[in-house]
Amino acid sequence: MGKLQDKVAVITGGVSGIGAATAQLFAAEGAKLVLVDMNEEKGAAFEAELKSGGYEAVFIKADVTSEENVKNIFDITLSAFGKVDILFNNAGIGATKATEEVTFSEWRKTVAVDLDGVFLVAQAAIKEFLRAGTGVIVNTASMYGWVGAPGNAAYNAAKAGVINLTRSLGLEYAERNIRVNALCPGFIETPILGETDRDFLTNATPMKRLGKPEEMAKAVLFMASDDSSFMTGNSLIVDGGFTAQ
Repeated sequence: MGKLQDKVAVITGGVSGIGAATAQLFAAEGAKLVLVDMNEEKGAAFEAELKSGGYEAVFIKADVTSEENVKNIFDITLSAFGKVDILFNNAGIGATKATEEVTFSEWRKTVAVDLDGVFLVAQAAIKEFLRAGTGVIVNTASMYGWVGAPGNAAYNAAKAGVINLTRSLGLEYAERNIRVNALCPGFIETPILGETDRDFLTNATPMKRLGKPEEMAKAVLFMASDDSSFMTGNSLIVDGGFTAQ
């Protein structure tokens, strides 16, 4: 029996990077998966890969900033599996750019995906969890929600918002058997790094390497499973020592 045996997990940003690594680990631990992403081609391929391995998975193309799309995620989830137990709220975007060059539309897009989307999907999940009487949310924040970094104003502000949203939801639903925690990754080898200088990020990390998506997945599994049954409103920093400096 896996740690998530027969649990139904919705994973946004679920077809690459930390989301995909977490999906694979959740599946191995017995979960049924709903993978949410904007990349339809990659999503369909990942769904097929998981199914070929004997796992149950459904891919949904959805924009987490759209209330209609978010409602559709949970309509499809309930139709396919009859329930939802876990939300890994992982969809996010990021770009490094000098603040004086950032347009307001670029600011709004980052905050919309990285904060508004987290709220919308969490809110929809909570409605289902209240009906079921239980549920778990893990939000992806960032170590940059704890510390400042030049050229990342919108991303940093949004991720700080996710951390305090997590605290607030954790407190609000603590007595209603809904746990809410956040993952705060450091520099992880994922597509969101884009063209960033890997050597610079490696040297900036005390452990002198980038993190692996699989390492983040193990932290998410801890927070999504009963291993963290007395943990809510908290943020788990997994950053190779960066914020300890």
